Amino acid sequence: MLMIPSSFKPSSLLRIHLIQNKQIIQCCSSHDLRHDRSGAKSGGMSRYEENVNRRLLLFLSVTTSLFPTLSSSGKTKSKSQFDERRLLEQNKRIQKENNAPEDFPSFIREGFQVQVVTPENYTKCDSGLIYRDFVVGEGDFPQAGQQVMFHYVGYNESGRRIDSSYTQGSPARIRMGTNALVPGFEEGIRDMKPGGKRRIIIPPELGPPVGPSTFFSSKQFEVFDVELLSIQNCRRRTVLAFYSDFVCE
Repeated sequence: MLMIPSSFKPSSLLRIHLIQNKQIIQCCSSHDLRHDRSGAKSGGMSRYEENVNRRLLLFLSVTTSLFPTLSSSGKTKSKSQFDERRLLEQNKRIQKENNAPEDFPSFIREGFQVQVVTPENYTKCDSGLIYRDFVVGEGDFPQAGQQVMFHYVGYNESGRRIDSSYTQGSPARIRMGTNALVPGFEEGIRDMKPGGKRRIIIPPELGPPVGPSTFFSSKQFEVFDVELLSIQNCRRRTVLAFYSDFVCE
């Protein structure tokens, strides 16, 4: 059995391999030609060649057992179900600490990859928007140019409240179709009816702009609980010859 000293490093083994190869070549060049001819005439393999082959096979078996992962060292580690379960439990624990509302969606985040986990009663749109209706409401949907009045509460992925119209003391008022809302938010209330209550999960690509001058500092999913109070028609009013505004009622 071939014994490798524990003090040897992989580079030492490679040097041994090169030295052995050099010795083999030198021995082969100085080998007796008459012996080779006799082996060739007999149609078999000489004893020396058999020894060389055995040594090469032994060396290959040793190096393969010592370095079994060299060829796969560049492969990335795939995420296991255990990792996903651990990240999910961690997100739920943080949401509970932040007093997130009931049936709040969970987010499995690993780097820039995020998986949204929701109950089956959530609806996912082709745009990536996800929502759930708690109360459908009655009446017509808001149209472009109309003003919507609504209350909202905004959360981040951790279930922490980041904004609320309730704490501001008055509902929000926005005219539809004027790019005054975050794209995902306007899409989420576009098919709501007055009196309706809905939870909207907005993906980063439909979310607010990110940067030092904005409220949001990173690309994350945003969750909004929205209550649509009313829809009002608007008309243009001329105040001065060079100034006009909209009156909604």
